[in-house]
Amino acid sequence: MARILMVASEGLPYIKSGGLADVIGSLPKELVKKGHEVRVVMPLYAPIARKFHDGFQLEAQYTVSISYHEVPVNIWSQMQGDVKFYFVEHKGYFERDNLYGYMDDGERFAYFQKAVIEMLNQLNYFPEIMHSHDWHTGMIPVMCKEGHSFDERYRNIKHVYTIHNLAYQGNFGAEMLDSCLGLDYRIFDNGNVRYDGGISFMKSGILYADKVTTVSPSYSQEILTPQYGEHMEMVLEMRRYDLWGITNGIDIESWNPKTDPEIPYHFNKVNVKKQKAANKMALQQEMGLQVNPDVMLVGVVSRLTWQKGFYLLMEKLHELCQMPIQLCVLGSGEERIEQEMAQLENGNKGKIVFYKGYNDSLAHRIYAASDLFLMPSLFEPCGISQLISMRYGTLPLVRETGGLRDTVNPYNEFEKSGNGFSFANYNSDELIGVLWNAIHVYYDCPQDWKMLVRNAMNTDVSWEASANTYCQLYAQLHP
Repeated sequence: MARILMVASEGLPYIKSGGLADVIGSLPKELVKKGHEVRVVMPLYAPIARKFHDGFQLEAQYTVSISYHEVPVNIWSQMQGDVKFYFVEHKGYFERDNLYGYMDDGERFAYFQKAVIEMLNQLNYFPEIMHSHDWHTGMIPVMCKEGHSFDERYRNIKHVYTIHNLAYQGNFGAEMLDSCLGLDYRIFDNGNVRYDGGISFMKSGILYADKVTTVSPSYSQEILTPQYGEHMEMVLEMRRYDLWGITNGIDIESWNPKTDPEIPYHFNKVNVKKQKAANKMALQQEMGLQVNPDVMLVGVVSRLTWQKGFYLLMEKLHELCQMPIQLCVLGSGEERIEQEMAQLENGNKGKIVFYKGYNDSLAHRIYAASDLFLMPSLFEPCGISQLISMRYGTLPLVRETGGLRDTVNPYNEFEKSGNGFSFANYNSDELIGVLWNAIHVYYDCPQDWKMLVRNAMNTDVSWEASANTYCQLYAQLHP
């Protein structure tokens, strides 16, 4: 079994902006159960400092060179069960209003990665495998192999690099190589890290890691094509034989309708119909929807962005208002979509409700109360929401892309099979057609609906199978 250090820009239970945090919160726990020793390192953001700092232990203090200045680093730690979490503290870089989206993101995450590399030396802790996630950590394999190749302790580390979303690549000016990363321009000149005239953290991770993974088998194939490759398809093609697609799971202890402290009425496969109706009425009351246990409630918990398919929905708002459904939307994102959703609620009080922002507690209640969960993504590396919704007996309606295609089996009225609904093409007519079909099954074919709910709740959405695949991957690197 291996010593593994996961390097990521966010993770539960500390902080979350997307699906990466869910993975970091639950995969290490599952790997520990399988005998690995797993630690995690991430930046110390302001919300983490405010909430958790009192329970932290100081592990090390040192400096790293950024823009030709020695910049101080504090490393803190805390145990979460059997997983040790480290935090890289720098108030100027990380204690801000948001996690990402700043002009100096390249410098911030260059500092983070440099701090992590030196942390190994300071703590005299050298993992056998470093598992880096997304663009924020893409230079870790490069720094070990190019910047510390003279040191056997770094040279012996094997590297796994996971792409959670290829659309975000960490592309910056070439001058960062020397000033922030302390790397030789030779690797720019020979093309290893060069991308579009500058450097790319994502490309660098893909080329320098020993194995590359994505978060679903379908997505690992899609990104080799121009349609989904985000101009990286040629780079990925070079690593095709080291590219693994491993579907995410969810933490089935946190997401459990039998014990979830955030929902008013607990349920299992036996009493799901009755208790879901009770949860539905409670949510309708809470959100100002008309209280009616029989109406079909459609839930959305999502970032409201182009990627998530909301422009399809916006093309059909008039038709949506005519449907015999209620709609409950939780999320924030692009201003245009937020405005449309707010207007939609204003014109359809009691039928449509929009909660702007993210509220974890409310998300649990939407999953538990909804009959159908809408996820018409343009692309979806894996998707977590459809897994949670199935766990709660809420049928996902998805577009057949990436992890959505791998996890949702569409309803087949002839074979009486499926655990949700899906449509193939990114087309608003197809979306509405499938939504009408779901409405028909809900109201007119109650036995089929019951079968679909049972299948959804029987779907294995845990980390068990995926963690076994990660173990096989690690075993190839560390026999």
